[in-house]
Amino acid sequence: MNAPEIARPGLEWFNVAAPLPIASLRGRVVILDFWTEGCINCIQIIPTLRRVEEKYPEKVVVIGVHSPKFANEKKAASVKDAIRRYDIHHPIIHDPDMTIWRAYGVQAWPTLVVIGADGNVAGAIPGEPDPDRFVAAIDKIVETSAKDGSLKPAALDLAPLPEPKGRFLFPGKLKPVPGHARRWVLADGGHNQIVLLDDSGTELQRYGSGEAGLVDGAKDEARFNHPQGLIASGDAIFVADTESNAIRRIDLASGAVTTLAGTGKRGMQLGAAEPGRTRALASPWDLEKHGDDLYFANAGTHQIGVLDLKSGTVAALAGTGEEGLRDGRAASASMAQPSGLALSADKMTLYVADSESSAVRAITLSKDPQIVTLVGAGLFDFGWVNGDFRTARLQHPLGVAIDGDKLLVADTYNSAIRELELAQHELVDFDGGKFTCVDPVCIPTREPAGIVVDSPDRILLVDTGNHRIEEYRPSARTYHTWAR
Repeated sequence: MNAPEIARPGLEWFNVAAPLPIASLRGRVVILDFWTEGCINCIQIIPTLRRVEEKYPEKVVVIGVHSPKFANEKKAASVKDAIRRYDIHHPIIHDPDMTIWRAYGVQAWPTLVVIGADGNVAGAIPGEPDPDRFVAAIDKIVETSAKDGSLKPAALDLAPLPEPKGRFLFPGKLKPVPGHARRWVLADGGHNQIVLLDDSGTELQRYGSGEAGLVDGAKDEARFNHPQGLIASGDAIFVADTESNAIRRIDLASGAVTTLAGTGKRGMQLGAAEPGRTRALASPWDLEKHGDDLYFANAGTHQIGVLDLKSGTVAALAGTGEEGLRDGRAASASMAQPSGLALSADKMTLYVADSESSAVRAITLSKDPQIVTLVGAGLFDFGWVNGDFRTARLQHPLGVAIDGDKLLVADTYNSAIRELELAQHELVDFDGGKFTCVDPVCIPTREPAGIVVDSPDRILLVDTGNHRIEEYRPSARTYHTWAR
């Protein structure tokens, strides 16, 4: 069929000077990427699209059609953040009412629709395609279009969004470093670096050159790729190097960076124990540690994995790889993009922010691990609802932290801190939700991704959308910017 129009009235376009009518693109192969910003499978195909763009800068046009799932994703400001966070340089259409989605008959995130140089739809691919096979298919279409004379290369007039300037750029998790002197480590994802901070938020050290990649070596030469999570021991920082699909180790004494697990490629479902160095992972998002067990949220396969630091092997702990919300035996349960981890004080329970189901889950760490949902009902059940666990709702949470007999949640798409009263089985706004900002200039918290409890009277929140860390003081009922 002829490709339906994409330059529709009322839709915002980003990364391009003006909307691009479908007729203006004839003569080039067009890939429409139907995505939504919180979807891990959508994020994982960005490198494949980038390969095509770099290979055919004037013969192929990639256009993202942002088709939001969550209420927060309907906001243009949130979409702009996602474009910057994931280094997307091709045109993006923000279609909050999903009009283009319906016109093209799309039914799943992500879906790639390929339009030939003649202006006709050549096909659609729901889900993540195999990168090499997809690029080969585009090669074939470009070659055929060149032979039949329909290919007429031309460059696009792009206008990429400017990158925010500051010490941090879309930071992820923050964790303490054990030791006498209080120190903290931050995943500065947008800068492809790990930052060591003192207790006043002053920067002590940075690890990583700032260039994206999977490169081991000295602290100034090593490369990370948008790391999101970490955990520290007395002598090392362990890093969930998300877009490298790897788990890394930073030696605190020397600063040297090594890779413990992952090959750099996107891996499939985890299963029985395998050597970590040759086992591909999928967007590891956060870490927790107990003894020689390093737990990781393997967001890309909807699983929790465990890396045995003694043997160097990785294995599945929870989740079959199916995306869903099914409790029971951890080995046969389903999860949905786990993105935040917190280990209980007795080390017997691993709490999980299961973001795509807007849920908080609990895994008992026993010989036969079990998983139970505390808050959350399904992939499309979300909101800002307090009350009993059964009816309460979150919206795409990314972080969890233990606070005595409570569990604090970075409720990302609600831009709020929520509190699970574990004994009462009740979800409430953190400490009543009434805190006063004492900064000279106050701005609202935006899409926090990490949270950590230092003491009952000190909570640090990674305000990811504002590229800073906030400090909350419950006794004074105030909060302020701790580091930015």
